[in-house]
Amino acid sequence: MPDSKSRDLFPGALEMMILRLLKQEQMHGYALVQRIQQASNNLLQVEEGSLYPALQRLLKEGLVDAEWGVSATNRRVRIYRLTPAGARHLTRQLSSFARMFQGINLVLEMGDA
Repeated sequence: MPDSKSRDLFPGALEMMILRLLKQEQMHGYALVQRIQQASNNLLQVEEGSLYPALQRLLKEGLVDAEWGVSATNRRVRIYRLTPAGARHLTRQLSSFARMFQGINLVLEMGDA
């Protein structure tokens, strides 16, 4: 039975958030999960089962790069960073999302007129 308070994201939202966070600084997967939770005031919960496939897609598309490093807790982690192609893709996606959000808002506000 689906949770009525489902926090499912629309397609592409997770990738857009990952790219946006990596634009600020490079980080490993667990740090991305934590940052998304913090930035959303815990409204968004990203599971590893969603995060790592998204990171793999971004790697395959050349939008992020990764290298092995060591975390603050001295664990071996893969550290991701935004590529120039990823930065350009993010700009296009944010613009497209803003237009879509504006259109949705216009439709939703029709009932209040």
